[in-house]
Amino acid sequence: MNSGFMVRNGENLFLFDDYDDPTQIADRAVDEGNFNRLYILTSHAHFDHFGTHIADYADKVTRYIFGNDIRRTKRVKMFPREKIIFLKRYTDWADDAIKVTAFDSTDAGTSFLVETSRSKIFHSGDFNWWHWDNDPADKNVAMEKLFRRQLAKLNGLEVDAAFFPVDGRLGDYQEKGVIEFVKTVKTSALIAMHRAGYPRWQPSKNFLEVAPADLKIFAPVDTGETLTI
Repeated sequence: MNSGFMVRNGENLFLFDDYDDPTQIADRAVDEGNFNRLYILTSHAHFDHFGTHIADYADKVTRYIFGNDIRRTKRVKMFPREKIIFLKRYTDWADDAIKVTAFDSTDAGTSFLVETSRSKIFHSGDFNWWHWDNDPADKNVAMEKLFRRQLAKLNGLEVDAAFFPVDGRLGDYQEKGVIEFVKTVKTSALIAMHRAGYPRWQPSKNFLEVAPADLKIFAPVDTGETLTI
């Protein structure tokens, strides 16, 4: 569940970056069919974001919405081409129920903004301020510039829920990206990603000083944890 989440939004069911389903939560939801439309969104081709088991849902899928880099993978051949939408960064796609806009990432692929008549949802994929202790200083400086340049594209955005990495591997730097994100994007709920295998995130004083007082924070560490908004 590194970045994999299921969102039930009215009559629509969304699966984001679902690469593994050890407790069969997604399997059961798809089998039950308690939705009018099923959209599966995958931000990029990294193995921990793009699981081929989602091809098993093809009969019930309305659309697979993939970051454009997935087009070049061998795994994509497992999916029915007529149901796939490939999105390049800063492009969008819509039907009569949803609109999806692809923004850039600071790693591979894209991030997604999903708009419905009920809400707006942002899923970062691997968009983050990645600062690694063992990287050369100039590389970390370049990453900061890249992150800030992409974040500027989101300035003024207002969403109901945002999924954003607070990666435990980054240690003391795990909040660098999310602090800047909540200063730039107005969101009612923040769902921390990349927490599997790490202690539950306890936001620091620095984060709480910039975050809205009424921000709902959800930092799951176990498969199957849920949040109702």
